Amino acid sequence: LQGQLGDGTTTSKSVPTQVGTDTNWAEVVTKNRHNIARKTNGTLWAWGSNAFAQLGDGSTVNRLTPTQIGTATNWQSIGTGTAHAMAIKTNGTLWTWGFNSNGQLGDGTIIDKGSPVQIGTATDWKSVTGGSYHTVATKTNNSLWTWGRNNNGQLGLNDTTDRTTPTQVGTATNWDKISSGEDHVLAARTYGALFAWGYDINGQIGNDEAATSMLIPTLLLNVNYWTDVQAGNSYSTAIDDTGKLYTWGSNFYGQLGN
Repeated sequence: LQGQLGDGTTTSKSVPTQVGTDTNWAEVVTKNRHNIARKTNGTLWAWGSNAFAQLGDGSTVNRLTPTQIGTATNWQSIGTGTAHAMAIKTNGTLWTWGFNSNGQLGDGTIIDKGSPVQIGTATDWKSVTGGSYHTVATKTNNSLWTWGRNNNGQLGLNDTTDRTTPTQVGTATNWDKISSGEDHVLAARTYGALFAWGYDINGQIGNDEAATSMLIPTLLLNVNYWTDVQAGNSYSTAIDDTGKLYTWGSNFYGQLGN
């Protein structure tokens, strides 16, 4: 309805449909009704819903086809939340834009931004992901940082206070893969420990406790290595180094595959 398929229409499609004819797409992330993508030439693109300027093109107009964000050609990795987005450049700087109701952009304000804004002056950001109204990122030293809404402890800081700038989670420097659901987070360490925290009403934390939320990273499983972790809105998935697939959390639509 908002052009999130990027094919120039607002018509739903029930089979995979190629977007344009370009063959140099490198990465794409999606949340709700918009998409952020990166090409192999380092350019940044977005399409779909733009009500909160989450496409980063300086407007609030929906885009039915991929639209370039700025002219920079040194984008390295991307992430997105429900109505905000973020990206890291090859120089290690972090940039965010879109909805900023709870400080999820990390620029110290709660004011929306219509185009990418640099967050601080650090040049050692490594990866970034977004939840509904919060953001999670790692640095090249494998430290973990969070900011934005924290009503369910999704920032992992042992409280429920929002943060408007990146705040380090603990002191560990061995965080590897990260993924954020609506209000919970999954993160694996380099040696194979899997942690989760935040909203837990559907069991998406996976620690088998009848808790509404977990305010700090909670150890779930310890294997040699996690090849992938992905958090859905209210469920979680992970693949270990032997190829086993794990799922837990909400299963209202059969999303656990069991």
